[in-house]
Amino acid sequence: MDKMDLHKFMEKEIQQLETLCKQLYEATDASVRADAEKRLVSFVNSQDALSKCQLLLDRADSSYAQLLAASTLTKLIQGITLGQRIDIRSYALNYLATRLNLQHFVVQALVTLLAKITKYGWFDSYKGEFIFQNILEDVKKFLQGSVEHCTIGVQILSQLVSEMNSIVELDANLSFSKNRKIATSYRDQQLYDTFLLSCSLLINARDNRKNLNFLDESQQALISQVLRLTKNCLSFDFIGSSTDESADDMNNVQIPTAWRPAFLDTNTLKLFFDLYQILPNGLASYSLSCLVQMTSVRRSLFSNSERTKFLTNLVEGVKNILRNLHGLSDPDNYHEFCRLLARLKSNYQLGELIGVPCYPEAIELIAKFTVQSLHMWLFAPNSVHYLLTLWQRMVASVPYVKSPDPHLLGTYTPEVIKAYIESRLEAVPLIVRDNMEDPLDDLCMVQQQLEQLSVIERCEYNKTCNLLVQHFDQKAREYENLIQSLNANPIDITVHELQLTWLVYIIGSAIVGRLSVTTSDEHDNMDAELVIRVLQLMSLTDSRLPQTGCEKLELAILSFLDQVRKMHSSDQAQKATVYKRLNEVFGLNDEQMLLSFINRKIITNLKFWGRSEQIITKTLVLLSDLSVHFNSVRKLARLEEVQFMLTHHTSEHFPFLGTSSSLNEMRCRTMFYTALSRLLMFDLGEDEERFYNFLTPLTNQFESLGNVLMDTKSFPNDEVKKAIIGLARDLRGLALPLNARIQYTMLFEWLYYTDYLPILLRAVELWAHEPAITTPVLKLFAELVHCRTQRLAGNVSSPMGILLFREASKLICIYGNRILHLEVSTDQLYPMKLKGISICFLILKNALGGNYVNCGVFKLYGDDTLHNVLNIVAKLILSIRQSDLLEYPKLASAYYNLLNCLSQDHVTYLATLEPRAFVYVLETLTKGLAALDSAIYISCCTILDSIVSYIFKQLQLKISTFPNKKLRSLTRENSQFLKVVELNSELLQSMMSSLLNNVLAEDCRNQWSMSRPLLVLILLYEDYYRSLKETIIRGQPVEKQQTMAQWFEDLMVGIERNVSSKNKEKFTQNLSTFRRDVVNLPKSATYSTERYAKCRRMTIYHKRIHSKTK
Repeated sequence: MDKMDLHKFMEKEIQQLETLCKQLYEATDASVRADAEKRLVSFVNSQDALSKCQLLLDRADSSYAQLLAASTLTKLIQGITLGQRIDIRSYALNYLATRLNLQHFVVQALVTLLAKITKYGWFDSYKGEFIFQNILEDVKKFLQGSVEHCTIGVQILSQLVSEMNSIVELDANLSFSKNRKIATSYRDQQLYDTFLLSCSLLINARDNRKNLNFLDESQQALISQVLRLTKNCLSFDFIGSSTDESADDMNNVQIPTAWRPAFLDTNTLKLFFDLYQILPNGLASYSLSCLVQMTSVRRSLFSNSERTKFLTNLVEGVKNILRNLHGLSDPDNYHEFCRLLARLKSNYQLGELIGVPCYPEAIELIAKFTVQSLHMWLFAPNSVHYLLTLWQRMVASVPYVKSPDPHLLGTYTPEVIKAYIESRLEAVPLIVRDNMEDPLDDLCMVQQQLEQLSVIERCEYNKTCNLLVQHFDQKAREYENLIQSLNANPIDITVHELQLTWLVYIIGSAIVGRLSVTTSDEHDNMDAELVIRVLQLMSLTDSRLPQTGCEKLELAILSFLDQVRKMHSSDQAQKATVYKRLNEVFGLNDEQMLLSFINRKIITNLKFWGRSEQIITKTLVLLSDLSVHFNSVRKLARLEEVQFMLTHHTSEHFPFLGTSSSLNEMRCRTMFYTALSRLLMFDLGEDEERFYNFLTPLTNQFESLGNVLMDTKSFPNDEVKKAIIGLARDLRGLALPLNARIQYTMLFEWLYYTDYLPILLRAVELWAHEPAITTPVLKLFAELVHCRTQRLAGNVSSPMGILLFREASKLICIYGNRILHLEVSTDQLYPMKLKGISICFLILKNALGGNYVNCGVFKLYGDDTLHNVLNIVAKLILSIRQSDLLEYPKLASAYYNLLNCLSQDHVTYLATLEPRAFVYVLETLTKGLAALDSAIYISCCTILDSIVSYIFKQLQLKISTFPNKKLRSLTRENSQFLKVVELNSELLQSMMSSLLNNVLAEDCRNQWSMSRPLLVLILLYEDYYRSLKETIIRGQPVEKQQTMAQWFEDLMVGIERNVSSKNKEKFTQNLSTFRRDVVNLPKSATYSTERYAKCRRMTIYHKRIHSKTK
């Protein structure tokens, strides 16, 4: 093909790419978009993608094609040479400088390319110069040009700061430690200069505001980018401590000491307050964001006097904004200002705030602003959190204040509490009548606010209680009149119910606040008055339950009862004053009687609220919490209400236990029986009669189900299915707390010797394709075979362990044989098939790992139970696509945990697997060694160690000189196994390469775990290890090769040709020394990271070669 034809061919290909880009982003037909995406993916992975990207950018006919080219170049960064990266960097800078009419998304893609390529090549040296570290000087040339040039230059710096601050760099293959080294170098060399540059640009904008039009699109874009750059500089993770960006809201900003001059200069703070005043909405919020970060600067940056001066200027600025409320009608400005207020207390002590001259005026304005904000509940509701945080932190600090000046919180916190209460009550009529979104639907937000209120309310508690009593009495009286009236408007009733809901929640937060403060008898009396009123309301609502009830009010009452539990269930919290008042009204004179009252409410809810999953769940959580602690269980077990539950747990008394409940509602049954089981076990001892009496309702269900399911002529209906589901959930809940062997044995004997387990097996046989049935049954067996606290071990004369193992094995075989032939769609693969398989793995792991079954017994007596279950599990393993393993974490965890168990105690079984299955295991181990999950990585190392150690020992038998060959000889099965290993040696060699690669990497995880299999692999494949070692040594600079060779020699010093624990321990020590030396090697000035990367690519190349050979 001559040059002319080649040019035409390339031109045609580029046009096709442009067409595909247009189809991808503009086509309305989904199939056209999917086809375009598929073809573009192949382009990205093609060999000539680099040259075509430049052609696409040069043509500039399509913005979408430019975007494709820029994003493709970004993905290619790690696979190209240093020279190519330098060329791309120069090309991108020149492209941005000469083409000012680019679409914003193209500019962003090119800026991202520049930022990533700069970060990846930060330490790369070319002709003695760190080319990529010149980025700041290159950008300054942009700042000397037009507004558009200046905007692009600032955008480059902003993106670079953001990129340097990011630790998620998987696409560039940078480890966490390498990320931190680059970020630290950038921080020390350029970040402060970048911050000063952004501040100088902002100063110019402020001083020239008369000549600037901030509403002009280009000038607005420039100011926006400069403010973003400043915020990115201040938000930088200076010490590498913040790995979760969502958790940084109250963290200190660890500004380096070198930045002190900028923060000691009062003009810096003034700059951002000035900008807030002059910038339009949409830009002003960015200046507040910068102030938020500056407010959070670490305290140690200043001396005491410097900190006081800084804080004074800060509070003055806040006070000036509050005086005229400038810009706070904008939601973004309002939100950032609330964050700024919260940061004032998170970083400064209350005593320091009181010491500010303008504190009295400032706290008055803050209180006024808070009250106004709470009444405007529809405006930026998410910002209220920050205002409440400020008040919560200030009130919590009151006991520690030593300042002689008044803190004035006693004056203003009652106003804040009053505004919160009244604003919630005033909002309810609007919400109900206009059908608006109800804040009570977001219980997480409500609970968060209530936790903050619980602290604030305790300041001037008398006023809070009087206010709550006043509102509660009024609303409760009106509500009682309404429900007694025959002509009452249902909307009015709903309004009052929701208002009482808010009051009950707030009262609950008030009484639980006593746990964090020292209370007096006066406060105890107030608490008692509040508790009495809610309990009276509860009695009133319970009396209406057969006819009607308010779900939200019931949830509030349950939340309140939980707070009462916390307040009165601890010995140190008991107060005679509270019980004295409760005794006068309800006859509750001690904690046991209060628990009885709470349990009557629990029974009432379980009886009448079966239709509400949320209430049933909340009620059972309360019961579960009561049954967890020994002290409360001791008192609960004696209550008549608890004895009633233990003897009447049927659908007649608790409708949610019936078959009319939905599948979601039936999930609650496990929690119910877990709580009942704890209460039953408290003083059960060895009383079998009492235990079997407790099981009577379950016995009756099993008997009726047995008649239907075990009759091959009958046709079970949906009611039978639900009965099975319910029974399985009940029994699992019952088994969970049975930690003692005696009580667990009672349960097992009841299940086994009455032939109830076959009923469950029959259900799985009939409905193996319905996970709603199989999952509860499988989970039940996973719990039954779990040797929790050795409940299945210890009695050598009992066959219980073997009998249980046989039943569990039958279940796995029945389910496995049916599920293997089930065809399901991809989107239903996990719920319909993989979830059940993962529970089967868990059952077998629990059974084999419990050490209560002597598995050798089965073969000795000709019982094929173990053989059958292991065979079906092997088939289940092979039915799972390897790509699905790591996609579903629970499946991966169950699979690798089972393999771990098998490799420890049943490695001979793994050796007898058919070749296809054994190769599958090795391939999944290879994937596991590349997984990000540390637990999976460690499991894979342990499994691999067991397998290769077994292989090594079998190979040693072939050359053994042991005198008695009958004791040590190679079996026929093991000879075949070694042949399979030999045919697939490249898999084991690739794992050796992967482990060694991890040792050389800066981010070496779990060094101890990886050292064990690595030694055995080195002993097994010495020739491969030698070639790998030579490749790595040749990848070093010439002057370092001898040093590296010596380190490899030292790695094997004192290592013998065996796989004993002592030998592995010695190798682990050697490896630790080897790794320390290797990691320190790149710190030398003569070491090139390009060579190091080449070394790693060569290691990966070896893996690929072996993969292709396979």
